[in-house]
Amino acid sequence: MRWLTVLLGAAIIAAVAAVVIVIPKEPPARRTAERKAPAVPQASLFTDPCGTFDTGTRTPYAVTGYWLVPTSNECTWRKQLEAIHKVGGDTVIRLGTGLQPRYVDEEGRIMTKDMEVDSRYAPCEEDGLTCVQAAERDLKKINRANRITWTYVYRTDERFGDGVFRCPEVERSITIGKTVFHRLIAPQDGTDDAGCDFTKPRNYHLIIVAAAREDSLTQLLDLADRFHMRVFPALPLAPRNPAQPTKADPRHIGTLTTLTRRILQDYGRRHRDRSSLGGVYQPFELQMRQMRFDGGESDNDTLRVYAEQHNIVAQELPGKPILVSPYLDARRRVGFGATPKEVAAGFEALARTGVEIIAPQDSRGTGKVGLYWPDERDSPVDERLRPTVGETTYGTAYHGSTRDYYRAMAEARDRVAAEGHNVQLWANVEAFEPSGEQRCGAQGTRGATDKRRLDAAVTLTGRYVSKVISYMWSDFFTCGSPSLSQQIAADHDRPMAVDAIHKPRGIQDGLEIRGYNLANTRVNVTWEGLAAPKTVDARAAGWHDPTPLPGMPAGTETLWVPLDWRDVPQGEWLRVEVVSPDGRAAAEPLHVNAS
Repeated sequence: MRWLTVLLGAAIIAAVAAVVIVIPKEPPARRTAERKAPAVPQASLFTDPCGTFDTGTRTPYAVTGYWLVPTSNECTWRKQLEAIHKVGGDTVIRLGTGLQPRYVDEEGRIMTKDMEVDSRYAPCEEDGLTCVQAAERDLKKINRANRITWTYVYRTDERFGDGVFRCPEVERSITIGKTVFHRLIAPQDGTDDAGCDFTKPRNYHLIIVAAAREDSLTQLLDLADRFHMRVFPALPLAPRNPAQPTKADPRHIGTLTTLTRRILQDYGRRHRDRSSLGGVYQPFELQMRQMRFDGGESDNDTLRVYAEQHNIVAQELPGKPILVSPYLDARRRVGFGATPKEVAAGFEALARTGVEIIAPQDSRGTGKVGLYWPDERDSPVDERLRPTVGETTYGTAYHGSTRDYYRAMAEARDRVAAEGHNVQLWANVEAFEPSGEQRCGAQGTRGATDKRRLDAAVTLTGRYVSKVISYMWSDFFTCGSPSLSQQIAADHDRPMAVDAIHKPRGIQDGLEIRGYNLANTRVNVTWEGLAAPKTVDARAAGWHDPTPLPGMPAGTETLWVPLDWRDVPQGEWLRVEVVSPDGRAAAEPLHVNAS
């Protein structure tokens, strides 16, 4: 996902409260594994100019949240949300755009980075003056020594209300054709003084927002209300450090927090009480690695910028969580690859910046982390990973697997909870491949993946996360034939086990499995040297509980089957395969160590 967002456009850049799962020693009354799954709610219909749409969830899947590219077309939003809802999605996250400092020429025109007149902002005029000239004129009318020292631009498909303004004598909206330009004035020191006293000479920063005449966020929230979803709109993306583009530039913290405050004040005025406003998304990506953040002091500029921006969210939208999705890089052959221990330290630092949801990218889509088990370290990597790590083994290519990293971060989550930082750990599984013959839309060289690989990614996140989301719906779930979303719809009820442990029930020894679609299954257990798999028909000898598990994603279930562990050699790796009544096996068997 890293630089994918760059490829979407120059300005489009682009996630569990600590819970200890306690299983009672005395099991509840025995329940048959034939217990029926909860009934799917009946579909409800509504009609509007975009057509008639079905809001019934028909083919729910383990992934329940998706990124969306912003659009101003309400019918596009509708089609996307209907399709996401069909596969069980209840959360959508909008990609963000960036606040950018810009040069202004002698004629008051805003320039691009290539020092050409920016056609997006050129139409912004007042009284025959450019918007930059008009803003400085109005400031100088109050005190001739007032001056604009920096000009910033920000573009969006939203339209903000009057809540975005603080000082109407110098701030306003200018409508030119289909664009609404919001002109904001920020003191250079970042104070954003509510007194609006411009009589004393000061230096100011000007922010020109190129917005839309119709507010796409309101449209999206209205749709989310219909589909019972939560929306996470993006915060303004911080300007990048020119010398280190992967890091935020702290020189612009004051202006960034001013813009963030104004937008969130407007959100608060218009959307605060809407349940569909799930929170906000921090779109500035960073690598999860060894980092320090303590009492505002940090060795990472991006974390400093995070903390300042997140403080504004806490002030203006209390109770609405901040979601961030950092990426992992487990490669051994690059100097910046990080071990699970180093990533855990980074998780703790990030949690201290005020985020409430951390949804690390599993980074399998970019090939920077592998999906494998400890007993597979000497196995050759998936051929689809070779463009990134070469023809090698997992142990040679990576410091650890997806499961190793999420386990380490879950442990870090529990540690910061003891400090008072209650952070949810989600997983962002990447729904693409490092490359491929079938490219997906405008996503550069990234190729389409398949449901089997996506099932494996969900499996490897294990019991450690409370929700699974994915980057991103368009175009990775919609390209190809059949598309990934169509593959999910056709195979959504395939069993998927994510964790298994040695667990007796009463006097009988056995194996407890957690996962999805476990009812009426059979379980095959095998290990090296075993002549034939041990097969248990869970309908006859097992125990199934569809009750959602605390601290795990919605839809997870519990299945117990008898297993005499005295037959298992100590230290051996068991392969646990769950098979549906119609013979479909889980895409990825569990590997359980008999220790």
